[in-house]
Amino acid sequence: MEILSQTPIQSILFFTLYGITGVVPLLAALYLLLQRANAIAPGVTSPVRLRRWTAAFFAVSTLAHVWWLAFYTYCRDLNSFCYLLLAMADCVLLFVTFAGMLLAMLQDRRRPVWPAVAAIIPFVLLVCAYMAFPNSQLELLAAAYLLFLGLGFSGYMVVAIRQYGRWLNDNYADLENKRVWLSMVISLVSMLLFVLYVLAVDMVFIWIIHIIELVLVGLLLWRVETLPTLEQPSQPQAQQPSAAPITIDLSYIEEQLKEHCVVPQLYLEHDLTLQQLAQAIGTNRYYLSQYFSRQGITYNIYINSQRINHFIKRYEELAAAGETIVAQELAQESGFSTYRTFSRAFTQRTGQSVTAWMGERGG
Repeated sequence: MEILSQTPIQSILFFTLYGITGVVPLLAALYLLLQRANAIAPGVTSPVRLRRWTAAFFAVSTLAHVWWLAFYTYCRDLNSFCYLLLAMADCVLLFVTFAGMLLAMLQDRRRPVWPAVAAIIPFVLLVCAYMAFPNSQLELLAAAYLLFLGLGFSGYMVVAIRQYGRWLNDNYADLENKRVWLSMVISLVSMLLFVLYVLAVDMVFIWIIHIIELVLVGLLLWRVETLPTLEQPSQPQAQQPSAAPITIDLSYIEEQLKEHCVVPQLYLEHDLTLQQLAQAIGTNRYYLSQYFSRQGITYNIYINSQRINHFIKRYEELAAAGETIVAQELAQESGFSTYRTFSRAFTQRTGQSVTAWMGERGG
């Protein structure tokens, strides 16, 4: 083994890093399970389901470090039954907990994890068959199925994250820290990390992989702590077959929006949701979302448009009065939680950057 052929100093440094990459996920898992307060984002309440699945993923990562250390200490036979059993356990436990963690990030609906468990069963059967009847065909088939499973899950996550993104636009005005596209990057990097770890024969690659593992633990912990718990969408009650089609009075909703949202400037509230706005105007989220859909916009676009209108109006008032204008402060006054969100929405709405727009007006 190349690890064992290193100089004493190299071996000490490697096993120190190996120990750190085993202990850090364990500490992160205990923190997520036992600590109720949020250390990274104190004002955010993260989803309990997400915290538990991420803790499970971290715990499995630590367990894998322990059993592989024991294996290379006492066995080292890559053709043994013990090696195959540990490799199978690695793939099964890491895949299931990893899938559960990523699915828990998507809060538009509760996606079950049992399909991931069912999907990994053929791999287990193939490995068991290989244990009983070792041959290269079964080994190749098991590896190909595992690769197919990884690619299939990645494809599913692309579709699921797009659905989640549309749900966010339809229900939330402030999307800061609610998007989870980063989870797709994490999934691809993590699968690549696992493949490289299995195939790596050069110690440089193994060192890099363990360092990346530490970075991923920190990134996942940040994602869990900063992702707020979002309300599950309520489904409209099913109509009876004999019931008349429900019609939505668009003009009535438009009047209610003007009276209860535009005039009192309700859109200035941070994290105003579709549900809260629906309650304010005396309707439900289903009718209100249908109203925005028929207008060809999303809830996010509507609220941000009102906020940008407010920004433009206030800018003109301050400019006419000769007062100093700070775009960041005015954006926050207009209801935007961050300047980055405001800048993106402003450019989408006007076709100009904030700087260019203000420059044309002498700002």
